[in-house]
Amino acid sequence: MKPEKIGFIGLGLIGGSIAKTIHRIHPQITLIAYDIDTDALKLAVKEQVISEGFEELSEDFAKCRYIFLCAPVQKNSEFLTKLSAFAGEDCIITDVGSVKTSIHREISRTRISPYFIGGHPMTGSEKSGYEHATSYLLENAYYILTPSPDTRTETVQKFQEFIASLGAITMVMDYEEHDFITASISHLPHILASSLVNLVKDIDNDTETMKHVAAGGFKDITRIASSSPVMWQQICLTNQEQIIKLINLFIHSLENTRDRISSGRGQELFDFFLTAKDYRDSITITTSGSLPKVFEIYCDMIDETGGIAALATILSQQNISIKNIGIIHNREFEDGVLHIEFYDEKTRNKAVKLLRDCQYTVYER
Repeated sequence: MKPEKIGFIGLGLIGGSIAKTIHRIHPQITLIAYDIDTDALKLAVKEQVISEGFEELSEDFAKCRYIFLCAPVQKNSEFLTKLSAFAGEDCIITDVGSVKTSIHREISRTRISPYFIGGHPMTGSEKSGYEHATSYLLENAYYILTPSPDTRTETVQKFQEFIASLGAITMVMDYEEHDFITASISHLPHILASSLVNLVKDIDNDTETMKHVAAGGFKDITRIASSSPVMWQQICLTNQEQIIKLINLFIHSLENTRDRISSGRGQELFDFFLTAKDYRDSITITTSGSLPKVFEIYCDMIDETGGIAALATILSQQNISIKNIGIIHNREFEDGVLHIEFYDEKTRNKAVKLLRDCQYTVYER
């Protein structure tokens, strides 16, 4: 049985995307939202995603089966106090934060505890705001649920079924386990990527030679450093315990690798890289992450006048839009001299077939 009414506290990228997804898949469900951004509310009403927008929390939210708390982390305390008036068997509160321990500890001190299910949709974009929300952001994304110990199993199962109906892949786990896992596979990589970028920036010369010759390997490993500084500041401050634990483990691992290199222990170095390769190759990347997937190809091309223009013309004649295009100057670990990005997978696949039919050599990654 689907809920009749759902409310949103905050209608930014994540809240707006969840609302748009619900509207697309379950148009019979009434959606309402509160946000201080009145333009976002007006746009959502105009698009008929929500039936009504509110600048103040009202009794209308008490009639919601689920209320998604999508406000900034630092605002959660304020809203939890207000939402406590609505929470009950018929009104379950959930959030979408990427760190769960802090909010669960706060919830445990309130009457909301039996009616709270923590949530973390592991998806996102480098952009923010309702205007960038999409109705497919949850598609094939992991959506982790961290229910309070007091929440009834039946209530959790019903909510899990509802989230799964939106196209997400649900997982239920303890909130502290969630924070350790995300610190390992999400938070630490972002910190390392940003640290590496800042290191290269600091040691580069006046003409920025490192920046200009940076190869695909550097760009791939540091791509996530383009994420929101505000978001990652908040994540580090709310998941300090787990992040510090992981940084200490990584420092120990890095020191071991330094010792292998300085001692010239060739077999250990080979085993180190082989183990990493085997484990990385065993990971099947089928879900979306905190940054959108890049739909890209690489193409061999003779350096001649009009070469790029000719290729772009072939694509444009078939109404294929190019998101980004550029020459690869450092091809140490890459095939193809021309790098082309597209907006979606379907367009990328269409371009691959078209260019190969026109005798271009195309490499996919």
